Amino acid sequence: MLIRRLAVIGVGLIGGSLALALREAGAVGEVVGCGRGRPNLDKAVELGVIDRYSHDVGEAVEGADMVFLAVPLGAMAQAFEAMRGHLAPDAVITDGGSTKGSVVEDAIRAFGEAPPNLVPGHPIAGTEHSGVEAAFPTLYRNRRVILTPLSKTDPGALARVDAMWRLCGAEVTHMEVEHHDEVLAATSHLPHMLAFSLVDALAQMKENDEIFRYAAGGFRDFTRIASSSPVMWRDICLANRKALGMMLDCFAEELTDLARILREGDGDRLLEIFERAKAARDRFIDGV
Repeated sequence: MLIRRLAVIGVGLIGGSLALALREAGAVGEVVGCGRGRPNLDKAVELGVIDRYSHDVGEAVEGADMVFLAVPLGAMAQAFEAMRGHLAPDAVITDGGSTKGSVVEDAIRAFGEAPPNLVPGHPIAGTEHSGVEAAFPTLYRNRRVILTPLSKTDPGALARVDAMWRLCGAEVTHMEVEHHDEVLAATSHLPHMLAFSLVDALAQMKENDEIFRYAAGGFRDFTRIASSSPVMWRDICLANRKALGMMLDCFAEELTDLARILREGDGDRLLEIFERAKAARDRFIDGV
């Protein structure tokens, strides 16, 4: 068995699905949950996601050999502070945060330095639903998980986290922290900001009822992620504001160019952009 006792801090879709996947793989013994909402934690016990729970992070991590932080990025610092002095000597700490630079900074502030048993991670999976009732064991199957070990990360700790995700059916890759945040700013954080801002802009137009009434499938597909948690995405965008700000600036230039092309009626240039984008999108789909 890979994990004797898993402590899941934040028992929702992400943390709950990890626990269920490891149970299905026979890779975990006891699962201890931690969170603030008693109804959600009681439901997690009822569903067999966790065995028991505590509202205290320090108590939840005691005796655990694997700790998984599935809390919002804004709560990471507090969670690290709370577990300090309660961790077992062999405890490995990892997380599911969408940005890694902020997680590492929070850990350094809490522990004085990045612990060698800290393996920052990011499972690129999820749905627009939240809460433990949304969790399911195959969430990570054939999905990518990025681990961002630091220069002082213990190789044994890295190997254990890598093996944990592979047992969940994930494809695991390793990447530097800064590079991860740049890549995710472009491929995940920017699209979410665009979806939120587009829906908000249209909602503020006086004809918004008619606009949404006649919205076609393309609009629904593009804006689906605007149904995601606003609090969570506020934290993600602020945590990765440097890389995301650069991507927004680049995209704003692209939009300015498109507006100019439309004003000039340059159909050839517009077709060139559309064809290039289609080819890139088709290659991406074929490569998945």
